[in-house]
Amino acid sequence: MPTPQLRRRDGAPVDEAAIEAFRQGFAGQAIQPQDEGYDAARRIWNANVDRHPGLIARCAGTADVVHAVEFARANDLLVAVRGGGHNVAGRALCDDGIVIDLSAMTGVFVDPQARTVRVRGGTTLGELDRETQLHGLAVPVGVVSPTGIAGLALGGGVGWLVRKHGLTCDNLLSCEVVTAEGEVVTADADSHPDLFWGLRGGGGNFGIVTSFLFRAHPVTTVLGGLVVYPRAVAGEFLRHYREVMATAPDELTAYAGLISTPDGAPATAVVLCYSGDDLAAGERLVQPLRSFGTPLMDAVQPMPFLAMQSILDGAFPDRAHNYWKSTFLTALSDEAIDLIVAYGNRAESPLSGVVVECYGGAYSRVGATDTAYGQRSSVFNLGITAQWTDPADGDRHVAWARAAWEAMQPHSSGGGFLNFIDNEPADVIRAAFGPNYERLAEVKAKYDPDNFFSLNQNVPPAR
Repeated sequence: MPTPQLRRRDGAPVDEAAIEAFRQGFAGQAIQPQDEGYDAARRIWNANVDRHPGLIARCAGTADVVHAVEFARANDLLVAVRGGGHNVAGRALCDDGIVIDLSAMTGVFVDPQARTVRVRGGTTLGELDRETQLHGLAVPVGVVSPTGIAGLALGGGVGWLVRKHGLTCDNLLSCEVVTAEGEVVTADADSHPDLFWGLRGGGGNFGIVTSFLFRAHPVTTVLGGLVVYPRAVAGEFLRHYREVMATAPDELTAYAGLISTPDGAPATAVVLCYSGDDLAAGERLVQPLRSFGTPLMDAVQPMPFLAMQSILDGAFPDRAHNYWKSTFLTALSDEAIDLIVAYGNRAESPLSGVVVECYGGAYSRVGATDTAYGQRSSVFNLGITAQWTDPADGDRHVAWARAAWEAMQPHSSGGGFLNFIDNEPADVIRAAFGPNYERLAEVKAKYDPDNFFSLNQNVPPAR
């Protein structure tokens, strides 16, 4: 391939003198293709994404972010924004443009009395959890600890506390944002409330969030873990899971699916987390999920919430190849279950899986238009996660995921979960935003009328 070079959107190269002038006013690292460490700097979690930026601006602070935005505007550059670099679609990178990289901007500041947490934009979930658990607190976030908090929160954010305390974005109190014009603003319920609305589920459309303020909740020990059953009982177990979750209290979150064991054997599994105060009551509550026939493994036990938060890390290894799809289901019907099992059995990689996530509870008690995240009436999300190790195998694994998604469309609500999907056409993105798409386009027109931030689940500005 041609040597990577920083280029304007029209393809013209950026003058080296302009890049050197940028470096002089930049406190962080400005990494170009010829620099040592460039290949390491452009590596992200998903090995399926291989892009070559013309410049990686690893920011030291908000002033660097502003400087990078102003430089990108002045030179008409394509802009990617990197937080944790864990987004499956690889939106943290671009070819020939600039990556505004927040991965060095980490930090977690807990106020235990107010039960709030200030988090810098490059922080990962593991870093957040480690600091909050010192105070017996938790922010509802995702389930894989290397995930970046920024992308997760802006896309919604689901995890083990989703039924009890809602989405990550439901617990967001304010954001410091660098806009497309390079202005630093605070967005909350009182200041720039339209922007604050859009940031809670609207993805990276509106600016670069350099810090978040979250509400935290008392959580220390939970009852959680993995139960594994034979693959042969998958259909029966998913029907059983559906019935158990129909009456489950908010304190219980459980995700079920078709996976493979570490030795590659197909299996049926449920991962559960009970976060109520009475663990003895939790033991009785989760017993139906643990005693469906004879499990191959039952690792459910009381554990620190910090341990629960990393329990799935090994299932999503760094630098595997990934392609994911998501669709919300109108119901977990018998017909839908039959299709889930059929396509789960066709997965050709032991790393691939089909997972049913049951939401509801606090998640569903937020109005569909109260935040930009609009999929509140859809209780079941189906995640189709193709993962493989040999880059030559990509076509068949991607084809499997796409075929499974297509087969589920008669049972779909029409939307998908933004944090779960790869690069998708405009109609899929529009459906994912549901009833909020037009309002999002208006907010986009106000804060980013030129679509400066376009490498995201993009909402073009209203005209």
